[in-house]
Amino acid sequence: MLSNFPNSLDDASRDHLRADCDNCFGLCCVALRFLASDGFPTDKEAGQPCVNLQNDFRCGVHESLRTRGLKGCSTFDCFGAGQKVSQVSFSGHDWQQTPDSGKPMFEVFHILMQLQELLWYLTEALTLPQAGLIHGPLRSMLEKTERLTTLSPESLMELDVAEHRASVNTLLLKTSELVRSEARKTQQVRSGPRTRTRLERQIALGRGADLMGADLRRTDLTGASLRGAYLIAADLRGTDLRGTDCIGADFRDADVRGADLSQSLFLTQTQLNAAKGDALTKLPPWLNRPAHWS
Repeated sequence: MLSNFPNSLDDASRDHLRADCDNCFGLCCVALRFLASDGFPTDKEAGQPCVNLQNDFRCGVHESLRTRGLKGCSTFDCFGAGQKVSQVSFSGHDWQQTPDSGKPMFEVFHILMQLQELLWYLTEALTLPQAGLIHGPLRSMLEKTERLTTLSPESLMELDVAEHRASVNTLLLKTSELVRSEARKTQQVRSGPRTRTRLERQIALGRGADLMGADLRRTDLTGASLRGAYLIAADLRGTDLRGTDCIGADFRDADVRGADLSQSLFLTQTQLNAAKGDALTKLPPWLNRPAHWS
């Protein structure tokens, strides 16, 4: 039931899944490709250092990213991959001092970002009592994924990440089904049987749904699947998103003012950073309210 969601999480278990820029070699500012369409003022090719990256690997305009049109930077989160690549995979040797390490370091960063993101989802899944029946397989998969993140750079570059993601996704889908089913039951008990509105019948929910600019304020999204949905500039004001699977959903400029995201499933800081919220937006306790929200 929705009331069975944990009120808090052990933050220590997520510390290694949060970006620690002080122990990273500015990898997101170099390894990633920037596109103007993704919230950057200009395009930048992967492997090319951002013009704002300083010699100490700090951003020279960090305090004014959004006002300078660098919205993509202000929303980004590497799930702790930056410091792991810098300090573990490459033992603290940066790409400036050892130029030959640059290309493999950037490639490993892309791989570690995916693995660290999977760890974020698996960690959350293990806190959910609704998924108790599969906590054993979830724990085993989390431990396996953790081991993969500590492989040598050479081994990581040979890793079939897509295959591993597919294995993890099987468990995450099962987790989602268990949580969403319980959320829908709780909603029915709380509100009683209801008939879907005409608007809801017209809206195609589910994986990859195109909901760009959609007015979803009157749509019952409790326990829905919004996996990979395009929610760009969607109106979600006051919407109940408890028990809703948000994995991979694009929340860029989605209006979540007053929405209840407190028990949304697989929500990330990047998604919140990309959205528009306010003081009335309810959040999970393990995520931070973005500073630019009203």
